Amino acid sequence: MDTRMFNINNTLKWLGCATVVAGALCTSLRIDPLNIYFLNVGALAYLVWAVRIREKNLIVVNAVLLALYIVGLFY
Repeated sequence: MDTRMFNINNTLKWLGCATVVAGALCTSLRIDPLNIYFLNVGALAYLVWAVRIREKNLIVVNAVLLALYIVGLFY
């Protein structure tokens, strides 16, 4: 794996981590709807990362989470 691919994957992974943690913090502080926006961005970043590394279980988990968080935007 070349360095550029590693950097993109590493960036996506840590972006997902940071935004999911920010979303969880906003949820615990009852900051709506900012929490859902952060959780959507985090799930999307993790989904893209999972597709790039071809990890099927992470693709399924993050696709379902993203779908649930999108539903949360409307209800």
